[in-house]
Amino acid sequence: MTIYEFKVKPNGGRRKTLAGYKGKVLLIVNIASKCGFTPQLEGLQKLYDQYKDKGLEILGFPCNQFAEQTPGTNEEVQNFCRLNYGVTFTIFEKGDVRGETANPLFKYLVEQQGFGGFNTLHPTAAPLMKALEENFPEYLEGDDIKWNFTKFLVDRKGNVVARFEPTTNPEDMAFEIEKLL
Repeated sequence: MTIYEFKVKPNGGRRKTLAGYKGKVLLIVNIASKCGFTPQLEGLQKLYDQYKDKGLEILGFPCNQFAEQTPGTNEEVQNFCRLNYGVTFTIFEKGDVRGETANPLFKYLVEQQGFGGFNTLHPTAAPLMKALEENFPEYLEGDDIKWNFTKFLVDRKGNVVARFEPTTNPEDMAFEIEKLL
């Protein structure tokens, strides 16, 4: 199976495969609307504005699995992202990204790029680790997604080439994105 065979449903759209993104560089992100990392939407939008004409597509997948930080309907989440952060990249339907109920796309992404640790230099790394250890210790096991704003970089041939944890800001991925464009 390749990434292009997975079916996804854009918010308000019809279910389709990712085949329409062949030849593009993809940044696939599980997003949230009420998370400490939510301001990363602004940075993601800046990356999109800077590189969309060179072939970058950002795909945002809202998820409410992490402390219910994405309340509301699909439409409410999309409106929040657009109104508060000017998001114009594609936002998909809400769904799970970890565990047995995870969207198959995210199961695949995790299989391709396992957890490599948090960027300990990021100011929220220590508080995030503490919160996970105290409230969600099971999230620290294995390679599954640990929290909102985990980002997967996919090259033009559909290969998942990198995984960036929430403790990596969007602007810090620009060099890796540029290499693929």
